[in-house]
Amino acid sequence: MPEPTQRRATFLGFQPPAIDDEEIDEVVATLRSGWLTSGPKSRELEAAFREYLGVEHALAVSSCTAALHLSLVALGVGPGDEVITSPITWPSTANVIVHAGATPVFADVRPGDLNIDPERVAELVGPRTKAIVPVHFAGAAADLDPLHALGLPVVEDAAHAVETTYRGRKIGGLSATTCFSLYATKNVAGGEGGIIATNSAEVAAAVDALRVMRRSHGSLYDIETVGFKANLSDVLASIALPQLRKIGRHRAIRERHVAAYDAAVAGLDGITPLERDPRDTHAHHLYVVRIAAARAGVTRDEYQRALTEENIGTSIHFLPVHRLTAYRRLLPDQPRLPVAEQAGDEILSLPLSPAHSADDIADAIAALQRVHARFGA
Repeated sequence: MPEPTQRRATFLGFQPPAIDDEEIDEVVATLRSGWLTSGPKSRELEAAFREYLGVEHALAVSSCTAALHLSLVALGVGPGDEVITSPITWPSTANVIVHAGATPVFADVRPGDLNIDPERVAELVGPRTKAIVPVHFAGAAADLDPLHALGLPVVEDAAHAVETTYRGRKIGGLSATTCFSLYATKNVAGGEGGIIATNSAEVAAAVDALRVMRRSHGSLYDIETVGFKANLSDVLASIALPQLRKIGRHRAIRERHVAAYDAAVAGLDGITPLERDPRDTHAHHLYVVRIAAARAGVTRDEYQRALTEENIGTSIHFLPVHRLTAYRRLLPDQPRLPVAEQAGDEILSLPLSPAHSADDIADAIAALQRVHARFGA
């Protein structure tokens, strides 16, 4: 296939969902059933996730944010507690710690894959530490064994990681809870939604009581638990179900796209993909490169602007949470996290979706090569 030599005529979206008639038919059937809120389709989705993950319990909720929040509340995290987490994540991971009444403590990340560094976590554990929330960033497994060895509950943020394995084990039943996302861009996309996976009957029961304001037995109006409104509707479950059935087919497309990117960026000085541990299965949710300005010629931000001018959509995953305005105000004495802060200046996510064709990825690669040729030292 010859490389395009000029800008795309149309804009290439960064991560469009891969939706076809299967999802549409499922939603239409649900609408015709007359059951729009949590019901048979939500239960079917939970059963499908239990089977896929090989776990005892999978509970559908309104978002991965809700999954993380309910997990912490179910584990008893509250005021006066501290929860250690990663700064390289969407702010929700830290926000839910605040919503639970606790204080987020940010541990620096490893430079290779930008997952939380277990050595830094161990240094931060103190008498107020109640839990650890690692993030499987971009689909790469965080190093769980040394985190589990610290003896604290671990709540995995697996928003990027539904297909991830860690040392040959499928994530989902390895920690107190594992929280997955069904957001529109995710590998299993429901538009919105989340799944809490656990092998603990006690935790599952606590989450189940918290995710809806369930009426007490024998009363239409009384409640026994101060719950939330975090259940998943059958309409969204109907989108996610065929997405889960197609996960292998979609993965094969992502793998081809990732291989094309790997081959291309190998020849671009100063542009380096994140490391992937061969012992684990990477979910390939994001294709993230680091742009070292000294070798690539200009900064990440200038590359992103130039690619936008080339009609190529990109994104930044993520700016370090501890440097965001809300957290600088909340934690004014937060120590520097040099690895995360450098990464925040360098990382850029390239288009990656099973909705993209091989030609789409070839266009993204050709644009990146043109921009590199223009800027490269």
